[in-house]
Amino acid sequence: MLKQRFVLDTTALTDLQTREVMGYASLCEGMKAILDLIADARLHFGISCYVPYPSVYKEMYEFASRNGCDREVVAKIDTWLVKKSPDRYRVSVTSQIFHEYVAYMRERINRGMGVAEDAIWEAATECLFMENPQNKKKEYKEEVEREVIGGIIGKFRNKYRAALRYGILDSAPDIDVLILAKELDAAVIASDYGIEKWAEQLGVRFVPANVFPMMIQEYLKHLPENENEPESGNKDKSKEGPSGEIEFI
Repeated sequence: MLKQRFVLDTTALTDLQTREVMGYASLCEGMKAILDLIADARLHFGISCYVPYPSVYKEMYEFASRNGCDREVVAKIDTWLVKKSPDRYRVSVTSQIFHEYVAYMRERINRGMGVAEDAIWEAATECLFMENPQNKKKEYKEEVEREVIGGIIGKFRNKYRAALRYGILDSAPDIDVLILAKELDAAVIASDYGIEKWAEQLGVRFVPANVFPMMIQEYLKHLPENENEPESGNKDKSKEGPSGEIEFI
């Protein structure tokens, strides 16, 4: 018997593709809708959705605040997401995982260095082919910075992120999500290829952020008619586990 538990990354609430699938234009509306689905799943099925505390919780809170979401969004986060600190000292990860991660990181760093070298060569080449009147050295320098260096730096940053950061765990909250999911035997909800890749390595279930709302909606479609409105103290205790969570096969 498996208890349905989920651990949410920040992207579970903020993913653009998820909002588009659900038909919401604004971030705050999308967050509210997802949190309302989580509330229904909690009340009807006892499904628990966790958030690593304080790392991911703080990210969610700051994301909502920066984007002008009202206090209702924060209240829903506090009410329907279970805040829990991952037990970093007890959750065991095999040394092979760390060996693979170090080798993988070294490869990505080398690829990032290659992108930087290409950007430098491109900048140097562009400068060589520009006219350089000696009596306009200051204007020439400003033109190089504006017309050449600025654009190349912009392309460099995008390529560097793609070469180095895509597919890796590059923040403490990412690692907390995986550790907590491993600790609880829960599925991870995220829109992050790095989390997805290393969830597979750790044997942790992964659900894409844009699929999660549809999963909850599918559960809710199959509610018995007399359970559409939950009543206090009127749940079938025989179907519940010791923690109050309904158990699923």
